Amino acid sequence: MKRVIFITGTSSSIGLCAAKILLTKGYRILAGCRKEADLITMKTLGFEPIKIDMDNAESVKQAAQQVIELANGRLYALFNNAGYGVYGSLNTISRQQLEQQFSTNFFSIHQLTTLLLPAMLPYNEGRIIQTSSVLGIVSSAGRGAYAASKHALEAWSDALRLELKGSGIKVCIIEPGPIKTRFTDNVDQTNKDNPVENPTIAARLALTPEHVVKRLLHALESPKPKIRYPVTLLTYAIAFMKRLLPDRLMDKFLTSQISFSP
Repeated sequence: MKRVIFITGTSSSIGLCAAKILLTKGYRILAGCRKEADLITMKTLGFEPIKIDMDNAESVKQAAQQVIELANGRLYALFNNAGYGVYGSLNTISRQQLEQQFSTNFFSIHQLTTLLLPAMLPYNEGRIIQTSSVLGIVSSAGRGAYAASKHALEAWSDALRLELKGSGIKVCIIEPGPIKTRFTDNVDQTNKDNPVENPTIAARLALTPEHVVKRLLHALESPKPKIRYPVTLLTYAIAFMKRLLPDRLMDKFLTSQISFSP
């Protein structure tokens, strides 16, 4: 019997790459997308499309019900990959924009995961894998809203991992640094006249979505998956520096770099 995985954000980049590779590995792909055109594309690629708007609680609820029905009540893995960024200095971000950032990147993940757990818990196995970011490790000027949503996701995932101990379900976090994706094309810039730009270091160190999927495969198939999977040299460096450097020195480094891509 093929293992069933539900992937959100499959319309492009990491989600689409993951769905294509996992299909060749024998997984049954339930592909979550928001736009009708993308749902049609998913079907032509051999996936089973599921409409889901991560900023709409009713849409998330309906998608979860559809996943359980299609999976016949047994889901092996959930890859919470969908998300977007609100960029800009915090004093330019409205409460509504911050709420939408958390609605899509965090609240929906809580809702979706808890709704799908009943299709995983009875079978004593499974994986819940989150797409976090290097900005789930540190924050940076101009990306405070996005970083806050990813910090919340990391803390929530740590708690879930502890709560699921002994259930056979593993919770893993993938922490990409700069990846060559369309992510920045969809960023909500609060200051159009002075948008937050990625520095040259991000472009130089950027990897492809395939590098993320390599970690995803290990998280899905290893009997002892890692809790966290840093991706890109920048993420490894930031995580190392975060552990060793005093806050003021870390601030100096982050300020000197201006910012970096998630």
